[in-house]
Amino acid sequence: MKKIAFLIFLLFSFISYSQINPSDLKTGDLIFQDMDCGPLCDAIEAVTDGYKGNDFSHMGLVYKKNDSIFIIEAAGTAVRLNSLEKFSKNTKKPMYIGRVKKKYEKLIPEAISFSLEQIGVRYDDDYVYDNGKYYCSELIYDAFKKANKEKPFFQLFPMTYKEPGTNAFFPAWIEYYKTIGSEIPEGKPGCNPGGMSTSRKIYILGTLK
Repeated sequence: MKKIAFLIFLLFSFISYSQINPSDLKTGDLIFQDMDCGPLCDAIEAVTDGYKGNDFSHMGLVYKKNDSIFIIEAAGTAVRLNSLEKFSKNTKKPMYIGRVKKKYEKLIPEAISFSLEQIGVRYDDDYVYDNGKYYCSELIYDAFKKANKEKPFFQLFPMTYKEPGTNAFFPAWIEYYKTIGSEIPEGKPGCNPGGMSTSRKIYILGTLK
C-alpha cells in the first residue's frame, strides 16, 4: 500500500512540474509570472502565496490566432495584445500555465472577446477594483465574470499593502501612492495573480519551456 501511495505521489509531482511546449498552449490559458520589477513586485508577492508557494506578480491570458501566440495583458499604460516572446522577457524565472477546468471551458470564448474589447483601456495604477481601469488580474477577473453571466468566477479579497505580521505598510507602497497622489486602498476588494493561481476552478499544467 505504501508503495502504491509513493508511486501516486511521484506521478502527481511529475504532472505538477511538467514542462509545457508553447505549441500546447490553448486560447484561454492563464500564464503566471514572477516579474522582475523591483520592490513593488516583491511587495505584491509577499502578501499572497501562489501555486505551491510560488511568487507571482503578473499574469495574462493566452490568445492563439492562426500560428501565432499572443498574451492579452494589462501592463504598461493600458490593456494590450503582446507576443508571447515579448511577454516572456519580463522574467528569467519559470512561467506557470493554468487552465480552467473542463466544465468551465464554455466561458473562454466570451472571456477572450471581452478582454480583446478592453485593449486600449488605461492601466489601473491605483489598484482599485471597478474604477474604469484595469490591472493584470482585474482584467481577467472581469473577463470571466462577464462570461459567467455577471456572476463572479474568481474571488475578490480585501487587499492589503502591509508587511505580513505587522501593521506597517511596505515602504515601496507608501512611496508609490505618494508619487501618484492617492491614498493606499487598504482593505478594499481586489485580486492578484498569486490568489488566482490557487483557484479551485483552474489547474496548473506546469511551466512553459
